[in-house]
Amino acid sequence: MSQRQLALQSGVDHSTISRLIKGDRMPSLGTATKLARGLREINDDSDGPAYFASLNSRAVLPTTRVEYALRGDDSLTEADVRELMQAYITVRQRRMRNDGNGSHVANGYSNRG
Repeated sequence: MSQRQLALQSGVDHSTISRLIKGDRMPSLGTATKLARGLREINDDSDGPAYFASLNSRAVLPTTRVEYALRGDDSLTEADVRELMQAYITVRQRRMRNDGNGSHVANGYSNRG
């Protein structure tokens, strides 16, 4: 389905859909409900909150949660989000490597220096 088709089916402006796809915006519950209805995921407005609550109960990668939180901050630019995500991923990968080597200590720092 194209963005324009989704806009017609959901009633959400095409430019809004474009900004959401690019990650420039986070949708409100109302917009997300309209988009889900346009995609035939839900049938009416009263189903929206339950549908989106069920999404929260699904397993979501920590990196996804961090990215959503960063993108929800209107004071950050796209470049800021990319820079912060890169730093987060670098630290997370280092931590996962260190945890696998038994070098993780209680204060969160590696004992390898």
